Amino acid sequence: MRISVAADSKDGVAERVVSELRRRGHEVVTHGALNDGERDDWAWACELAARDVSEGRAEQAVVCCWTGTGASIAANKVPGVRAALCVDAYTADGARKWNDANVLALSLRLTSDVVLDEILDAWLEGRPSSDPADVANVAHLDAI
Repeated sequence: MRISVAADSKDGVAERVVSELRRRGHEVVTHGALNDGERDDWAWACELAARDVSEGRAEQAVVCCWTGTGASIAANKVPGVRAALCVDAYTADGARKWNDANVLALSLRLTSDVVLDEILDAWLEGRPSSDPADVANVAHLDAI
């Protein structure tokens, strides 16, 4: 899978997200502090990763900033993106299952290596629910 990754700094697990996704066999496109020459401010970097998803250059994205909040807000401004700030595997699984989230937002401050692995396992193994209520909710997001 092609996954776009953005971070506003190389603190915390920023670089490890890239290496771990590549180790798992994914093609990774980088933005912000992870890509020399690009603007590394969170709003700009995370927008680029989200646009990769919305415009079909990537199937999913991972966006990171110190708290993860700004990264998720920036990504969610892009039409067609459903970004979820996840601090544990349960939240990541639920975001994929019930919200059909296509952008994972992470806190560089709170995410440890162990928790990152658990989140990525849940996120990458997660599949959207086919329950009619869940499908209707996701469809309504597009209509808002």
